Amino acid sequence: HYLGHVISKEGIAVDPSKIVAITEWPAPKNVHEVRSFMGLAGYYRKFVKDFSKVAAPITSLQKKDKKFIWNDKCEAAFKSLKDQLTSAPILAVPDPNGSFTVVTDASGEGLGGVLLQNDQVIAYESRKLKLHELNYAPHDLELAAIVHALQVWRHYLLGKPFELKTDHLGLKYIFTQPNLNARQRRWLEFLSQYDFDISYIKGKENRVADALSRRRHISALITLRTQFKDEVKSASESDAYFQQVKAALAAEPNDE
Repeated sequence: HYLGHVISKEGIAVDPSKIVAITEWPAPKNVHEVRSFMGLAGYYRKFVKDFSKVAAPITSLQKKDKKFIWNDKCEAAFKSLKDQLTSAPILAVPDPNGSFTVVTDASGEGLGGVLLQNDQVIAYESRKLKLHELNYAPHDLELAAIVHALQVWRHYLLGKPFELKTDHLGLKYIFTQPNLNARQRRWLEFLSQYDFDISYIKGKENRVADALSRRRHISALITLRTQFKDEVKSASESDAYFQQVKAALAAEPNDE
């Protein structure tokens, strides 16, 4: 495995386990869930051709006094939007030498985050709150979202500077706050391994991470589901490092 991809003798492919957070996003059951999903999808509308037309069956469900009926047109629009959220140009292959941005959020339901590079998504992350986390104060939930995101994306972030964005203003000053409890001190010790700057963003600008934190039945992360697999495979054939890895795999096919 390398940067969320599987390298084998056949070439480079995306790890299937890393694309389920969006592809298995459950169909909304009410207007609240429609707004949450459309908040995420709408954030990337500039990348989706005819976004308003594609999303129309779903957005119409938000009209006042309209009965909520999820029909075949809604399902088709939902599938189309999920497909585009999990493919280029919204998602991109990470550049190991480029800089990253991490955006996180938390709700009373779960933790969410998105890893960006040059304003393109590298990975989505979301998970449901654990039982003991249900009692956390909002400040600790937001901090837990940061810790979780950095744990998941450690292989991208450790050892290089990156930007961290949160809509919880207090976290901007977390390293200078007195009277921390044992859990907070433990988390700060973990965060001290990383080189990052924290910046505050308004909640309305944090729609993607917010939606991921509120998604029903949150359970997994997602990285690139590429529509240009053939191009990646073709490029890998001319890459010297990849050819060395491929040769080693061919020579020792049973070596894990």
